[in-house]
Amino acid sequence: MNSDTPNILFINPWIHDFAAYDYWAKPIGLLYLASILREHGCAVEYIDCLNRFHPDTKKHAPSKADGRGSYLKTFIPKPEGLSDIPRNYSRYGISGDMFRKDLSNAGHPDLILVTSHMTYWYPGLFETIKVLKETFPSVPVLLGGVYATICHDHALKHSGADGVFAGEGEKSILKIMKEYTGFSTGMKFDPDRLDSYPYPAFDLESRITFIPLLTSRGCPFSCSYCASSFLVPERRTRTPESVINEILYWHNKYDVKDFAFYDDAFLTDAQNHAIPILEGIIGAGINARFDTPNAIHIREISKLTAELMFRAGFRTVRLGLETALFENRGALDRKVSETEFRQSISYLKEAGFPGKQVGAYLLAGLPGQEISSVIESIKKVKEIGITPVPAYYSPIPHTGLWEKAVLSSRYDIESDPVFTNNAVLPCCKDGFSWDFISTLKKLAEE
Repeated sequence: MNSDTPNILFINPWIHDFAAYDYWAKPIGLLYLASILREHGCAVEYIDCLNRFHPDTKKHAPSKADGRGSYLKTFIPKPEGLSDIPRNYSRYGISGDMFRKDLSNAGHPDLILVTSHMTYWYPGLFETIKVLKETFPSVPVLLGGVYATICHDHALKHSGADGVFAGEGEKSILKIMKEYTGFSTGMKFDPDRLDSYPYPAFDLESRITFIPLLTSRGCPFSCSYCASSFLVPERRTRTPESVINEILYWHNKYDVKDFAFYDDAFLTDAQNHAIPILEGIIGAGINARFDTPNAIHIREISKLTAELMFRAGFRTVRLGLETALFENRGALDRKVSETEFRQSISYLKEAGFPGKQVGAYLLAGLPGQEISSVIESIKKVKEIGITPVPAYYSPIPHTGLWEKAVLSSRYDIESDPVFTNNAVLPCCKDGFSWDFISTLKKLAEE
């Protein structure tokens, strides 16, 4: 162990699932930690088990011009208890040989930090940790991220990591470094002030095809299906100048043209946040495209914000609608009324967005939900002239719908997060059905 300049290895783990696709997905939290430790004098290395552009790949998986693309995949056995699901199950990401070769080239780390994503993706995470422990049996492996926070006890008991940490890692990373490596240094940033963070270390990637942006953390809403308020209890924002400078940095230095906003509430307090950011992008005059895969709040769309998003180069606008049956939505959230929804769509169309660029997420597979209600929502969204995007429900602990999901699910989702996988429709009373999925898909695409 070298307490002067410790070598820290960062790992983005494999995914095990029935389906996975890179919709502008990057481990931004992990790469924030990498950049912070690098700024504090540590040597950092990064291995992305999901790397679509690994140098040893003979044929890269298909990739779209905007940065999205298919992961490499290997068929593997389904988890115990899911053998009845008539779908293939895969490890998504680089091969085991590629991973082990990357580890052998990484030198000997003093500490390994692994992130986690969807709770039901933990089997891929566990396989990743197993390989790490086989390769570096004496090196501490620490786990953080979404699964580690939401399913903390499960991770402590089953992951094989030497330490499991919940919440935002930036607040504890230097304390963790001192505890596990003996490395101690003065803090060069303020964990509560997002502007003080260095940019995430995307330069460690094999290829930068797009950049995700976090202009804020947290969400003022507490929707019954979402864990955002549990993961980040308090909303904090960056200054517009900080965001614009980051966009220009990646665009000018790395020729990045595609950016994805990761915010849970980008348009909240738009006058002081989103509007000056959008005006700054327009004023910079850059050739760039912007997407909102996490959705934006419909109620916050005004004539001005719609016009600015269009002029700034927003290519797709995803809306967090969840249901078009407004008279029954109180159990889900109180984010938007039908009048507000229709007015917002009108603003977007007037600004120049065609219907195919505006997509409304609609939750399907909710506890007690009838397929007829989803079909009705899809039809209503199509009638208004935008694109319905079915989003299959995954039960999440610490959310308002969790107890109802536990009672509705045909699986013991309390004991094992693998059964919360939205691909198996865990809360549909009739079980998994290709007819259910194909009906919604066909209707949405017609």
